[in-house]
Amino acid sequence: MKIISVLGSTGSIGTNTLKVTSSFPKAFRVAGLSGGNNVALLARQIEETRPEVASCGNERASAELQSLLRQRGYRMARTRFVHGVEGHIEVSCHPQTSIVLSAISGAAGLIPTYRALELGKSIALATKEAMVMAGELMMRKSREKQVEIVPVDSEHNAIHQCLRGGRRQEVKRLILTASGGPFRETPKERLSSVTLEQALNHPTWRMGRKITIDSATLMNKGLEVIEASRLFSVTAEEIGVVVHPQSVIHSMVEFKDGSLLAQMGLTDMRIPIQYALTYPERWDTPLPSLDLYGLPKLEFHKPDLDKFPCLGLAYRALRAGGTAPAVLNAANEVAVEAFLNRGIAYQEIPQIIESVLDVHTPQDSSDLETVLKADAWAREEARACSRITAQAISRR
Repeated sequence: MKIISVLGSTGSIGTNTLKVTSSFPKAFRVAGLSGGNNVALLARQIEETRPEVASCGNERASAELQSLLRQRGYRMARTRFVHGVEGHIEVSCHPQTSIVLSAISGAAGLIPTYRALELGKSIALATKEAMVMAGELMMRKSREKQVEIVPVDSEHNAIHQCLRGGRRQEVKRLILTASGGPFRETPKERLSSVTLEQALNHPTWRMGRKITIDSATLMNKGLEVIEASRLFSVTAEEIGVVVHPQSVIHSMVEFKDGSLLAQMGLTDMRIPIQYALTYPERWDTPLPSLDLYGLPKLEFHKPDLDKFPCLGLAYRALRAGGTAPAVLNAANEVAVEAFLNRGIAYQEIPQIIESVLDVHTPQDSSDLETVLKADAWAREEARACSRITAQAISRR
């Protein structure tokens, strides 16, 4: 039996993970759950999985969670309740856990994931920000502890699968596919009037608000480029991006002899989640097969870096190296939050990120403390830029 802990259990990846584990009740046991402040959902998950430890975002949410469970007659002695960053770390470091499904959105997932690696636990990684911020550290620790980091994001999961068809020295380049988001066909001059509701209306995937905005700006693909570089030890020049609106091909690997291997599948995250949890084996799935006869025409387009500058900024940060990717990620998180709070306009997201990158001098990212300092610095810079931008908007 595989014993797992789920970081970010109340998010879309976390809920799909528990659907996968419930399909194999004799193969998986959930030892730890770490959610945010969605108390009602976390309570249902605890009742269904009966974990040894459960964590909420803060103390107030934890108290509310425990009160709700007592009202429902849950045997409280089964589960230890914790909260905050330390609580997430307790979940990821549970002594019985062998696999940690890391799906806490944003930089908050880095420390719990890294602490699990230090203890030699395998990682099913859905938190791309952790790899963007400290990918070199993560991969070094993975090699030191001789444990796997298997990506859950559909694009990296697809590449992981395709790479099983050849040796690393035979690879010419990795090709990440992008849906193009809601503004793929929107003229650049109309982006200045984009609303929050339009940006949150993704044509293919149903995701959290932050990652949906990242998909609209193509920053999500930029972060994936950096993550792919770290996961698979390739340079920026060895990673391409192609816009594929149908999202049937999840990514591709081109080999030196001209062969191109592509991974295709349903647009259902349970498939890559199951792959990551059962690797290196493949298990039967309760999901239907991909209907090849019902597929639409498959399209492929070159991304427009002029219309979507966030993708270019990610390549810039990757080439700069060191702490630059962590700074890019932090500035983006702050800018997206400001947009979600209607403090800035859509097109000002890349402007804020670029402003922060312009004043940053990359440092060596060989230790966690340096990465976290760069992250904190970038957030303050980005907040200052956001305040200036919001004041300018209010004066218009």
